[in-house]
Amino acid sequence: MRKKIGLALVGALAVTGAVIAYNTATFEPAGLADASDVRLAGPIEPDANAAAQRLGAAIRFQTISNQDPARNRMEEWSGFQAWLQTTYPAAHKAMQREIVGQASLLYRWQGSDPSLQPIILMGHQDVVPVTPGTEKDWRHPPFAGVVADGAVWGRGAIDDKGSLIALFEGLELLAASGFKPKRTIIVVSGHDEEVGGTGAQAAAARLKAEGVKALFTLDEGSAIITDAPIVNGPAIMIAVAEKGYATLRVTARAPGGHSSMPPAEIGTVTLAKAITAIHADQFPTRLDQPAFGTVQALAAEKGGFMKVVAANPWLFGGLIKSQMAGTPAGAAQLHTTIAPTMLQGSPKENVLPQDAFGLVNYRLAPWDRSADIMARAKAAVGDLPVEFSWEREPREASPVSSTTSQGWKLVRAAAEAEAPGAPVAPFMVVGGTDSRYLKEVSQDTYRFQAMRLSTKETAMIHGTNEHISVDNLARMIRFFTRLVATAAG
Repeated sequence: MRKKIGLALVGALAVTGAVIAYNTATFEPAGLADASDVRLAGPIEPDANAAAQRLGAAIRFQTISNQDPARNRMEEWSGFQAWLQTTYPAAHKAMQREIVGQASLLYRWQGSDPSLQPIILMGHQDVVPVTPGTEKDWRHPPFAGVVADGAVWGRGAIDDKGSLIALFEGLELLAASGFKPKRTIIVVSGHDEEVGGTGAQAAAARLKAEGVKALFTLDEGSAIITDAPIVNGPAIMIAVAEKGYATLRVTARAPGGHSSMPPAEIGTVTLAKAITAIHADQFPTRLDQPAFGTVQALAAEKGGFMKVVAANPWLFGGLIKSQMAGTPAGAAQLHTTIAPTMLQGSPKENVLPQDAFGLVNYRLAPWDRSADIMARAKAAVGDLPVEFSWEREPREASPVSSTTSQGWKLVRAAAEAEAPGAPVAPFMVVGGTDSRYLKEVSQDTYRFQAMRLSTKETAMIHGTNEHISVDNLARMIRFFTRLVATAAG
C-alpha cells in the first residue's frame, strides 16, 4: 500500500512538474497586444530649452483649485488661457476653441475623414495649493517657474501643466509644419480636476450630446517607471483603469448630557465600535485585471522564477497576492481599500455628544460597486445603533480598457519610441483623473505621461519641490507629436 501511495505521489509530482514546465515554456501575457503593425510617424524634435521657458511661464499663473471655490482667483485662469492663445498661434488657428463649464477648454482640430473616430487628449489647467508654511522648503519659489539645474521647478510642473504644455508644444509643431489630420483631434482641458472635475463633466456632456465616440482618450496618470517592481528597471506603465471613490458617513446618535454623569453607552463609544468593525472587515484581495496583467507583463520580461510563478497562477496565485500585499501600494491594486479618515464628537470636552460621526473613505476596485460597500459596512456593524449615508454621490470604478485595441497599440507604439526595449505593462491608477468622465464618449481610456520617473520621484507630485526635467519635457513633446501624427495622419 505504501509503495502504491509513493508511486502515485511521484506520478502526481511528475504531472505537476510537466504542467508547470509547459505553462512556463509557452507563457505569454494574456490579452496584451504589441504594436508591431503600427507604422509610427517620426517625431518633430522640439527646442526643449525654449519649451522649458514656456512651461515656466505657465507655472507662474496661479490656477490654484481650493476646496472652497470662493477662494479661487479666476482671473488667473483667464490670463493663462489668453497666454495659451498668444503662445501657440498655429495650434489655435488650426483648432476651434470654446469654453465649457466655468473655465474649461474644449478644442477641435477637424479631420478630413469624418468616418474615422476622433481621439481625445487631456491635460488640466489647475494645480493644488502649496501647504502653508512649507514655501521655505522649496528649492525655488513654487510659482516662480524657475528653469535651473536641467529642470523646470514649480507647482504643476508634473501635475499637470507639464503635460498640458507638452501637448500644446506638440500641436503647435504639427500645425506650423502644415500637418492636416484625417482623424479629428479633440483636446479637453479641465479647470478644476483637483477638486472634482466639473469642467471635464461639462465637456463630456457636450461631446455626448454631439454623438462623439472617440477611438481613445489619453490623460495623465502613469509614466515610464525607472525602477518598476519585478524587473527592477524601466517599464512603460500604461494605466487602463482607475479606482472609484466613495466616502461613507457613519453616525451614532445619543441623548447627550453632562460628562460627569455618563450613561452605560456613549455615542462616541458606539461610533468607535462601528468604525473598528468596518475597518476590520477588509475586502478580500483578488488577482484580477489589471493588477494581474501588470504581474504577467513584467514577469515575462524578468524571466526565471518570476516567469514560472506568473505562468502558473493556479499554483502560485496565493504567493503572488501575498507578495503584492506586502506594501500599501501593492495591496491597493488587489482590492477595494477602507480608510477611516475623520471623526467628530462633542464640541466640548465635558459634554456628551448627541451626534458622533465618522467618515470612511473607500477606493473601489473595478469588480466592486458602491452598493457592495454599503452592504458590507452594514453587515460588519451588526446590530450596533448607527446610521449610514454617503457623504456625496459615490464614483464607481472605471471600466478596464482594452490592451488589444487599435487605441492601445497607438499609445503603446508612441510610448515605446521614448523607452526602447522597456517592457510595457497595463496598470491601475488608485487615485482619480478627469478622464473618468469621458468613458461614455470614448471606446478606451488610457492614462500615461511619457516621462521617466523613479517611484521616489513620484512622491513630489502634490508635494514639495515639484519639478520636471527638461529631458522629460522633450520626451512628452516628442510623444505627442508621434501619437497625433500616427493616429490622425
